[in-house]
Amino acid sequence: MSAFPAARPRRLRRSAPLRRLVSDVRLHPGDLILPMFVKEGIDAPAPIPSMPGVVQHTLDSLVKAAYEAVSAGVGGLILFGVPAAKDGRGSAADDPSGIVQLALRRLASEVGSDTVLMADLCLDEYTDHGHCGVLLADGSVDNDATLERYASIAVAQASAGAQVIAPSGMMDGQVGAIRAALDGAGFTDIPILAYSAKYASGFYGPFRDAAECAPQFGYRSAYQQDPARSAAEALREVALDVAEGADAVMVKPALAYLDVVAAVRAAVDLPVAAYQVSGEYAMVEAAAANGWIDRERIIIETLTAIRRAGADMILTYWAAEVAARLR
Repeated sequence: MSAFPAARPRRLRRSAPLRRLVSDVRLHPGDLILPMFVKEGIDAPAPIPSMPGVVQHTLDSLVKAAYEAVSAGVGGLILFGVPAAKDGRGSAADDPSGIVQLALRRLASEVGSDTVLMADLCLDEYTDHGHCGVLLADGSVDNDATLERYASIAVAQASAGAQVIAPSGMMDGQVGAIRAALDGAGFTDIPILAYSAKYASGFYGPFRDAAECAPQFGYRSAYQQDPARSAAEALREVALDVAEGADAVMVKPALAYLDVVAAVRAAVDLPVAAYQVSGEYAMVEAAAANGWIDRERIIIETLTAIRRAGADMILTYWAAEVAARLR
């Protein structure tokens, strides 16, 4: 018989202050990154019906929302652009006068010293076919031609004021190509946050409304990861990106892939990000609107789960709201 009395874990759960005191998983405003959409050719913010509370911004409304997010303590902002004109090679993506480059310059001058300004790097928002790269005649993605485009886009974004480049296209060799291009252009200090484990997920639907980037034919399953594959494949993708020079890595989506987040956290000694994607956001908002769940409680619970799995940074459309609540 033990000389010690039986432990009773419930003793540490008896009150909210006590639970807060012993908590070992915490959210902090600085852990949160706010995805923002900016659209060319609109004169007022355009609500996204499938994402209540999220809009396609004008340049002016983007700056206002950025100030609000930074004031709330959000750690970073990541930009997605919606150009007025699209073509097969996504020409607007690296145009110095393109919408994201214009937005980056504005934000860099307004809030660039107070937050981390990130740019998503992909072609799907800019191509008329909606795929993440330049296409071959048979409709498949030309990996090497796409890398050339990614390299040019990275330099354009860095030149416009991006402080972190975040490639999301899942092309083979993308991190190495972007690192070489940034270094060659003198941007040796610009880090790369690689979307290393990005799955061909059904949770992206509302985002495709927001970024107006649904594929016009086919799917992205040939280059994004298969949800039916184990975390081992994700770890191989992460290892490749790390070897090519990634400074931080990301898992996308988050909630359905918490096992992958945990596996990546255990495998790398780099910051790990997770993207709480549009479908996750939309499901909670829809259920809350119907009175089926406690909205604020579920938001915090999902974000806490992502932190508990090992994410250092969380991209979430609730970043500004949650940051203000946490302060």
